[in-house]
Amino acid sequence: MSITSKLPTVGLTIFTEMTDMANACGAINLSQGFPEFDPHPGLKDLVSKYIRDGHNQYAPMQGVLALRERIAEKARRLYGVDYDPATEITVTSGATEALFAAVAAVVHPGDEVIIVEPAYDCYIPMITLNGGRPVYTPLTYPSYRIDWDAFLRCITPRTRLAILNFPHNPSGAVLDARDLDALAEILRNTGVLILSDEVYEHIIFDGLTHHSLAGHPELRERSFIVSSFAKTYHTTGWKVGYCLAPRRLSAEFQKVHQYLVFSVNTPIQHAYAEFMQDQSHWAGLASFYQSRRDYFLNRLAGSRFRPLPCHGTFFQMLDYSAISDEPDVSFARRLTAGHGVAAIPPSVFYHDGEDNRVLRFCFAKKAATLAAAAERLCRIDPGA
Repeated sequence: MSITSKLPTVGLTIFTEMTDMANACGAINLSQGFPEFDPHPGLKDLVSKYIRDGHNQYAPMQGVLALRERIAEKARRLYGVDYDPATEITVTSGATEALFAAVAAVVHPGDEVIIVEPAYDCYIPMITLNGGRPVYTPLTYPSYRIDWDAFLRCITPRTRLAILNFPHNPSGAVLDARDLDALAEILRNTGVLILSDEVYEHIIFDGLTHHSLAGHPELRERSFIVSSFAKTYHTTGWKVGYCLAPRRLSAEFQKVHQYLVFSVNTPIQHAYAEFMQDQSHWAGLASFYQSRRDYFLNRLAGSRFRPLPCHGTFFQMLDYSAISDEPDVSFARRLTAGHGVAAIPPSVFYHDGEDNRVLRFCFAKKAATLAAAAERLCRIDPGA
């Protein structure tokens, strides 16, 4: 039997490859982006409580109402915006499902979707599976700022959607208020929609503020805003996210969502809803991860790696050009096998394989893990 693949160029993700290689080589895994910290004991206790109390059947398709209400309260507190919990908030099976549902809801065959590169690797397959055509605009290296003139040149009569991801994975770049105003001006007289991946909204450093598209009146009306509990509460394995969108967009989003998963884990939703009443659990996240970033960079001070600016997420880009001129995929594999530290080569996040001789390291790890990794990295000399 012959099968024609819808994704003929897709194989194992780089995350799977590097994690498998790290495990096989006994390397310290700073590649895949998951925290090395357990969820708060109180949150785990709440999950058990709601399981024992009988909340074990299907949740409402849109999500448990109490959780949607807590999400609405948080959006109001942080961004000064009112989303209706009944019609404008959907709880999803992780941010990935939310991203897919948003693309599937609005992208038709032949539509163009603007992608800002380097781009998280799930965006392009989502567009392709829904018949869309990705159009690429690169962030400016090494600042990883958006060139809004280049972005404007990407817009055509066929442009349906633009996907943004800030705080940005893999670079750690963030947007400021001027960026949002520039985007609003570009899109003002168009029908282009926005999908804004903001899963790292609480992880932003150096006294900066996360400028969510939810907080910009013009942009909010044309945006799906996606976030997640995974990065906020160290619960990547629980796979619960959500989407904020105006009623007309949420209605189309939920048409797709209900046939992807219908509903999301019920006791965990109840647990999050109760746990969110104490905002300190996310309010201190930025300082927690900034201390991890700074600790990692201090330990690397004697190495030949050059850190690039990182203002958000829990990833640090390191320039290795003073060590080797190898392509980043080759160097990442050799670093794992030969030096015992696994990282992600960012060229895989570009459609044309752009390679700036940098690697992405995850610093969402315990101090001992970061110290051990940094010690190994500091021992690497040119040609080693």
